[in-house]
Amino acid sequence: MKILYFAELKELVNRTEDAFPFDYEISVEQLKQHLYSTYPVIQGKKFQVAVNEEFVRDNDTVKPNDIVALIPPVSGG
Repeated sequence: MKILYFAELKELVNRTEDAFPFDYEISVEQLKQHLYSTYPVIQGKKFQVAVNEEFVRDNDTVKPNDIVALIPPVSGG
């Protein structure tokens, strides 16, 4: 499972992407919990999750070969 980080999250975890070796489906909420334990610095941060370029909810599932993007809110100007 490939995870892409954007904006503030990219800065906080100091990377643009990760690959996690899940070989089974997990819920978006389970993935978030895994990310929070891996990178405690992002716990409490607001962000949307997109799987294969589609926004998803916490009870949706993520498959092992999916590409997940973590997108924090962006302010315009």
